[in-house]
Amino acid sequence: MTPDTTQTELVAAEADNLRNLIAEARVVLWDFDGPICRLFARHSAEDVADGLVEWLEGQGLHSLLSAEERESLDPHVVLRAVDRRHPGSDLVAELEERLTQEELRAASTAMPTAHADPLIQTWKAIGSRLAIATNNSPLVVRKYLAGRGLISCFAPHIYGRTQELQHLKPDPHCLNQALRAMGVAASAALMIGDTPSDFIAARTAGIPFLGYARNSRKEKLLREAGATSIVASLAPVLTAVRNQA
Repeated sequence: MTPDTTQTELVAAEADNLRNLIAEARVVLWDFDGPICRLFARHSAEDVADGLVEWLEGQGLHSLLSAEERESLDPHVVLRAVDRRHPGSDLVAELEERLTQEELRAASTAMPTAHADPLIQTWKAIGSRLAIATNNSPLVVRKYLAGRGLISCFAPHIYGRTQELQHLKPDPHCLNQALRAMGVAASAALMIGDTPSDFIAARTAGIPFLGYARNSRKEKLLREAGATSIVASLAPVLTAVRNQA
């Protein structure tokens, strides 16, 4: 067996695995920021996180976050940290609302993920049912999808962040919400996500998982979490779905 043969067989095995994942999925659950669009493509998530930290500091709450949390550059890390220390508080509600407003602003300049729009439309056209399961605000998801003419592909099955932040992924709450509402078993669904928290939530819920990794860093994080089915582009997924039509 030559190295070329080995590579050819590996590619063929990955294609077979992708076809099987798609063939067995009656329902497709999508993460939002990543597989569908880059929400903060032109509206930096790092700046949003910094803004939340600065607001907390302005309230005299600098010590509420650890140094690692303050430097995380991830607004969800900041939000979760505050909720762990003051669950269900007015402080958490205010911080969540501030994040939602930043996400709504970002939705206006979000960058569509390559091949996502036609993949969504094709999957819907062949009779699959689609849902969103995300840590972003559902208001943001609806705004973006409406702007792309995609809202009818998902509505009413859009499950996102509420003020009950303990339910954010990697907790499988929003995935289980979607399964219950759509009346489908976990084994008959497929989750598409781009973060370890997406994978962990899907694994906990018993849902097959397809990782989307737009760069090597994303792929490394997914593989370290345990994901094995990963694509660097949605193009082969679109091809596989079209071949099923």
